[in-house]
Amino acid sequence: MSTKRCYYETLEVERTADESKLKAAFRKLAMKWHPDKNPGDATSEIRFKEINEAYEVLKDGDKRAAYDRFGHAAFEQGHGGGGPGFGAGFASSFSDIFEDLFGMAGQRGRGGGRERGADLRYNMEITLEEAFVGKTAQIEIPVSVTCESCSGTGAKAGTKPKTCSTCGGAGRVRQAQGFFTLERTCPGCQGRGQMIEDPCPSCSGSGRVTRERTLSVNIPQGVEDGTRIRLAGEGEAGVRGGPSGDLYIFLSLASHEFFQRDGADLHCRVPISMVTAALGGEFEVPTIDKGQTKVKIPSGTQSGRRFRIASKGMPVLRSRQTGDMYVQVVVETPQNLTKKQQELLAEFEKLSSGATQPEAAGFFTKVKDFFGTRAAP
Repeated sequence: MSTKRCYYETLEVERTADESKLKAAFRKLAMKWHPDKNPGDATSEIRFKEINEAYEVLKDGDKRAAYDRFGHAAFEQGHGGGGPGFGAGFASSFSDIFEDLFGMAGQRGRGGGRERGADLRYNMEITLEEAFVGKTAQIEIPVSVTCESCSGTGAKAGTKPKTCSTCGGAGRVRQAQGFFTLERTCPGCQGRGQMIEDPCPSCSGSGRVTRERTLSVNIPQGVEDGTRIRLAGEGEAGVRGGPSGDLYIFLSLASHEFFQRDGADLHCRVPISMVTAALGGEFEVPTIDKGQTKVKIPSGTQSGRRFRIASKGMPVLRSRQTGDMYVQVVVETPQNLTKKQQELLAEFEKLSSGATQPEAAGFFTKVKDFFGTRAAP
């Protein structure tokens, strides 16, 4: 009978754990018990080996099914071969989290010196009108481009980069730590796999130089604040002939003197006189397409009321739909009244009743009732 611990107990998971839970548990325990984090601790090495063995079996559907049925006996003689151990299975089980544990993602296989150029960001401010109609803009940006003198190799004309003697061109070197072998970036060539003994004088060996470049940017109709436009391959040139990065245009909309934008809808506030609000009337407002439209105000309009004008908002990006325009009226209280105007308003107040101001009348009636109730014994 096998004396090994149950693989599920080793990884501290339930038997029903799915693949994501298994991987999360493995990450956590591998980080905790890795020998590099516990130097000189023999128990850590044993525990680390058990964790990897358990994960190697349980992450594989067929092996897990066999283990669930036969237990550890599934991998002993008579059931299809030896245990997973630290052979090829160990390497495969640990490779999927190696980068997570040691921060080495994306550093393998960089030999040859060809590195992708960096992505660039360009901030552009446009007006609301430009976002409405769309535009083609010309921008000038300083970017790194491939050096013409050395064609991007970084080596002086007539010479070539040589293979790094430290890593043999792999860009990586291996270092043994106990029973485990770590792979690191070559310190001699910084992972490029090549060394330049005679650098190009124009680019100092980098294979690229800085130049001003004029680019055309197509801004479609309906773009919103924060929209990002990607220009593939227009970023920095790659190191020593590597592929160029991308350029990202980040758009911001300047504030407008009349409109406020909410998605595809536009909002504006229009002050009206007390008389217009009371008697009704109409006025014209500008639209984003440089036109005008009439807004009719019914009698008795209250301050803050909104009026919707269909299809006078912004176009929806990459769509044939258009938003609406909302006009909010604000009743303006008269100021700087003449004596005659004051007398007329006072006379109007005397002639007013609850019918002309129902909301105010109702409110003060409630106030009287409230205080009357509180004063009652």
